Amino acid sequence: AAEKFMKNLKLAAIETHVADARTCCLNPATSTHRQMTDEQLITAGIPAGLIRISCGLEDKNDLIADIAQALDAI
Repeated sequence: AAEKFMKNLKLAAIETHVADARTCCLNPATSTHRQMTDEQLITAGIPAGLIRISCGLEDKNDLIADIAQALDAI
């Protein structure tokens, strides 16, 4: 569900870094922490469906609407 949610976002780019002027998102379990085992991810508090969103300079109402439509699509 995490991957489908991220792909349905229109304003956020799927990135492995999250320090940008535009909104970015990533799934740590499949990107920044992919070298960890499932057990290590659980111990670290990183569930498979976790999505990290770093909000950029877009209008907050546009971001909220984009997140809502992406959630509705899953």
